[in-house]
Amino acid sequence: METRTSKVSIVGAGAVGSTLAYAGLMRGFARTVALYDINKAKVEAEALDLAQGIQFMKEATVLGSNDVGVVEGSDVVVVTAGAKQQPGQTRMDLAEATISLMDKVMPPLIDVAPNAIYILVTNPVDVVTLAAIKKSGMAPDRMFGSGTVLDTSRLRHQVAAECDVAVRNVHAYIAGEHGDSEVALWSSATIGGLPLTQWTGRDGNVVMTEEVRERIHHDVMRSAYTIIEGKGATNYAVGAAGARIVEAVLNDQRHILPVSTLIDYPGVGEVCMSLPAVIGRNGVENHAMVNMTDEESAALEASARAIRATAERFGVG
Repeated sequence: METRTSKVSIVGAGAVGSTLAYAGLMRGFARTVALYDINKAKVEAEALDLAQGIQFMKEATVLGSNDVGVVEGSDVVVVTAGAKQQPGQTRMDLAEATISLMDKVMPPLIDVAPNAIYILVTNPVDVVTLAAIKKSGMAPDRMFGSGTVLDTSRLRHQVAAECDVAVRNVHAYIAGEHGDSEVALWSSATIGGLPLTQWTGRDGNVVMTEEVRERIHHDVMRSAYTIIEGKGATNYAVGAAGARIVEAVLNDQRHILPVSTLIDYPGVGEVCMSLPAVIGRNGVENHAMVNMTDEESAALEASARAIRATAERFGVG
């Protein structure tokens, strides 16, 4: 009998795609990793560079091609291709170009890998994910966006630094849009099981005051702009975040991650937005209902409306 091994394909060999491949190979998330990009020289060079480091990683085969056939047989396809965000641009400024690109990219991918789980890691991820689902006809649980997994990582990093604890002890989520209307769910956040707003420092004073929370949330929202202004692109953290999502799928980890999924938001309509969800071998298994204050609920609705307005502007949904 033929033994089938896991295969992950990454569409787009740019900064995010190649970094995601590297992060995944270092974690050993699949036995075969394929890169697909229309730029033949670029994708072959990235694949060769990655393959030549396999001695120092978990054993894997790395492929790179400008032929979509390289994606065939994939368990997971990660789409990172998209318009590049320039300094001063918002994620929504990229919508039209990236949606148009998805119209060309998705059909041939689904033809060669119809049974894969599709994860979109391209901006603006919420609107693009909605467009991809609607135009491909894929089941929403099998096609979703990276959403606010990265924003949540940024939030936890900032909170951990402020409270002087290990980041793994911080449990907090960013929900809604992956963008300027994102919502920090402070009311459900904890450190080591203790509500975040009750955490005290060595001086006995509460650390996460309203002022500190507002500053951290602002810094999280501005992180991408700061990084892009400084070095031209974000790639390390988003690559690691994307690899983590893939790992949760392939290993059926039932990990709770705030990915961008299709929901019918009451009073708003269909949108793709981020809410904590259980991620496993079938993709989005179910949503984790997180308690929210009235203020957080109102902010989340406003975020849904902002995403919906952009979707309608570009004729999506």
